[in-house]
This record gives sequence, C-alpha cells and structure tokens, in this order.
Amino acid sequence: QVQPVESGGGLVQPGGSLRLSCIVPGFTLRYYAIGWFRQAPGKEREGVSCISDSTENNTFYTEAVKGRFTISRDNAKNTVFLQMSSLKPEDTAVYYCATDDYCGSGMGHWGQGTQVTVSS
Repeated sequence: QVQPVESGGGLVQPGGSLRLSCIVPGFTLRYYAIGWFRQAPGKEREGVSCISDSTENNTFYTEAVKGRFTISRDNAKNTVFLQMSSLKPEDTAVYYCATDDYCGSGMGHWGQGTQVTVSS
C-alpha cells in the first residue's frame, strides 16, 4: 500500500521557519511527483506546492507561498522536503503530502497530515 508519511510540523512564531518531510515507505520517490496540500479549519483543501518526477524536477507553487516556500527532493534519502520560511498566521493548517505519476489535485495517495500552527 502506498502511504505517504509527513513529519516536521509544529508551532512556530510569525516570521519563523519549518521544514516538512515526506517519505513513502517501500516506494522510490524519484519516479513520482510529490505534492503538498493544506487545509485550514473551515476552509477547503488547497494545493501548496508540487515537484514532478526526477526526470524533470519541475516545481510548482501557489501564489500565496511563492518566494517563501521551497520544495525539493533528496533521492539518496528518498525524501521530499517543503522548506517554509517567513511563515504567517494564515499558513496555519494541516499539511498533507500526496504522490502520484503527475502533479495535480487528483493525486491518488495521501498521508495523514501534519499540523502547522503559526502564532505568537
């Protein structure tokens, strides 16, 4: 079963940084796209960022996080990271990692999520 696992969430002050990690046990991530999504209380889930498979490593960001978040993959560690900087209270949400052949909202395999709270 393909089951992404997220880690790295937590409580951070505005302006701070966090790095989220996504692994998929038993799954070689370099061959697949990895997306990060988030859902805040009372809001719909939204796409945050995505990185295509390692043949191209194209990256995509939603406008709200451009210049603040960076997605990357470390194939040696079989891990995809989301480096989040200059965090704002509106970044508070549960962040989910998803994987599939291509980036998009219909990615087929989802993790359980990790909570990110930005508050003073």
